[in-house]
Amino acid sequence: MISGYWALEWLAVLEHELLLFAGIFFLVGAADELAVDIAWLWLKLTGRAKTPIVERKPGSIAPLAGPVVVFIPAWQEEEVIGGTLRHMLAAWPHRDLRIYVGCYRNDPQTVEAVINGIGGDPRARMVLHDRNGPSTKADCLNRIYAALAHDEARHGFRARMVLLHDAEDLVDPAALSLLDRAMNDAEFVQLPVLPLVQRRSRWVSGHYCDEFAEAHGKAMVVRHHLAAGIPAAGVGCAFSRDLLEELAVRYGSPAEPFSPECLTEDYELGLRVRVLGRRSKFLRARGDDGRLVATRACFPHTLGAAVRQKTRWIYGIAFQGWDRLGWSARLPELWMRLRDRRGPFSALVLGCGYLLLIVAGILYVAEWAGYPRPWTLTPALKTLLAINLAFFAWRAAIRAIFTAREYGWIEACRAILRIPVANVIAIMAGRRALFAYARSLAGELPAWDKTRHSAHPELPGSEREIQVGGAGR
Repeated sequence: MISGYWALEWLAVLEHELLLFAGIFFLVGAADELAVDIAWLWLKLTGRAKTPIVERKPGSIAPLAGPVVVFIPAWQEEEVIGGTLRHMLAAWPHRDLRIYVGCYRNDPQTVEAVINGIGGDPRARMVLHDRNGPSTKADCLNRIYAALAHDEARHGFRARMVLLHDAEDLVDPAALSLLDRAMNDAEFVQLPVLPLVQRRSRWVSGHYCDEFAEAHGKAMVVRHHLAAGIPAAGVGCAFSRDLLEELAVRYGSPAEPFSPECLTEDYELGLRVRVLGRRSKFLRARGDDGRLVATRACFPHTLGAAVRQKTRWIYGIAFQGWDRLGWSARLPELWMRLRDRRGPFSALVLGCGYLLLIVAGILYVAEWAGYPRPWTLTPALKTLLAINLAFFAWRAAIRAIFTAREYGWIEACRAILRIPVANVIAIMAGRRALFAYARSLAGELPAWDKTRHSAHPELPGSEREIQVGGAGR
């Protein structure tokens, strides 16, 4: 009995310390999010964050102001790349469109799928990498960039802008003309990303819907109006051809605008645009049918795949971003980079929070069994808990509202229930990213630990599994 109570005393000490640590840093994080909420509300109330309406009808497609090139890197994407290419070529019938798909010589299945997806359309071509895959996504993009430069010199044309897309993307019919017009006012433009609802994975893939709906409906809007660097998402983002060449000369070599050693080369590229003093824009618009003009795609539907993907994001943005990009003296930029790089620390705080729940549960059970609780909450700790609880309710409501805007209120209700799923994935990915970064410090080179894709709206029978439509308000 005495030894058991001694163990409970140690658990009580652990509970107290966890409560202090998690409670204080949950409060700091909540205040950070509240500041973004307030900034977004002010932008909406003052009319500075208006969402324009554009036409999606085929007859509304205007000629492009110049040649537009799309880069698509592909490694082991034989299941989805064909559907992506067929949809893109049909959605964007513009004559000045050119699509470059990068494949590896040791990936014959993807090569065959690309050839079938192109279907003889002269606007698309496959670029075969002269090395075995996988290298990194940036390395594959650099091979495509070299092919574009060769074609420009050979055929005497100059691309006006370069778009980045992934092998699983479902592009919006209105996006290309919208980006073409936006290039008149900016040299880098990012459209929203909108994950597709997968009925077979309401919880794992569904949490991406919630996170992107909020991030690309609020946080990126605030970032744009603060004139902070806009991180490129790697899909639905357009760079002027001249800017891409300048980035290559300034930060790499004339033939390599993308950093081969970086796992989030798109994020890094977007922030470097701001460093160069060039114009960036995060562009939200809705079609005349009410749906958001965005890049849609199926995100990972299994826990392991989601953890691997978010590991790559945390590793590249938090750790490599700190090493390679450093910080900024501008307050808005410093604030946004702090937000970008909080992933590992957030994982630690979340882990402590869930450990606190376990320890508190054990102590409550022990109290029910007749062991007196070794300590009681002070008024200060009760106040801390109450404030955090109020902030959690606010955060859950905000997430539900943004999810409802794009997916409807049924998914919004699920968004609240998916918060623990998102937290568990963040904890696991943060731990994995930390160990991966530690291995890199010991000399291990980063590898393209890419996500395999098997779901796509263009695949037969996908209408039963994938919800392509959205609420859109």
